[in-house]
Amino acid sequence: MTSPSSTTAARVRRQLPTSPWLFAAPGLLVVGIFILYPFVSTVVNAFTDRRTLIPGEFVGLANFRELLHDEMFWIGLRNSTLYVVGVVPALVLLPLLLALLVQKNIPGIAFFRSAFYTPVVASIVVVGLIWVWLLDERGLVNSLLEAIGVGRVGFLSDQWLLLGSAMAVTVWKGLGYYMIIYLAALANVPRELHEAAAVDGAGAVRRFLTVTVPAVRSTMVLVGALSSVAAFKVFSEVYLMAGPDGGPAGEDTTLVMLVQRTGTGLTGRVGYASAISVVVFVVTVALMLLVLRADRKEDA
Repeated sequence: MTSPSSTTAARVRRQLPTSPWLFAAPGLLVVGIFILYPFVSTVVNAFTDRRTLIPGEFVGLANFRELLHDEMFWIGLRNSTLYVVGVVPALVLLPLLLALLVQKNIPGIAFFRSAFYTPVVASIVVVGLIWVWLLDERGLVNSLLEAIGVGRVGFLSDQWLLLGSAMAVTVWKGLGYYMIIYLAALANVPRELHEAAAVDGAGAVRRFLTVTVPAVRSTMVLVGALSSVAAFKVFSEVYLMAGPDGGPAGEDTTLVMLVQRTGTGLTGRVGYASAISVVVFVVTVALMLLVLRADRKEDA
């Protein structure tokens, strides 16, 4: 006769291959519904002339050929690229310097740790509106500039100043987030390395360049990749400061703003907006691959 224990063991062995999938099923279901299905749907729609209320038909590469002659697409690509160039270096270096500062045990540093991280937990809508009020023609910043005789500056009316102001908001809001990532990396840097460099006569700047930077280089690559993708897909900051039209004559429109403007509404061109979204996806993947490849070359 078969013992009860052997029967139970056999039943467990039969159930074991499917049990992990049962535990993973809820998470996989969420990923499939909210990530995989929208992604596949977007790629499929990019090759159709679908509109909001019209299913559309297959048009091949027509949407992508139209992109090549769309002036607003090139304006959005230019602004999104400039955003990466302007934001990423600041978000790679400044949070590291802040992390070095808040890592020190000096009086009052707890206040600054909280202050630097506060923008991270604040709503981007609230942050954007605050900065709009500050930089408005009659806002606090222009009032101060006028008081000292500089005159009012069109932070929100000039094409390039508006884009630069949005970049400043992105950097200001992201400093605390990336600072936390750097703090975790700095905690793993042996103190003996700094002490040895100090004994050899290295100053603070040289210790930073020869000890700190090499020790956290992999973290800098991670921050560069994350901030590059986020900067290229920027929407909220520019939308709130430039408005739905993308600033004067739409010159501050980014690619994601163009997707939102083109693909929404009762007459939205969903197929064309999907084609722009595919371009955004390809470029962001390319940015990450470039960063990772540069890191591998540095290792070699």
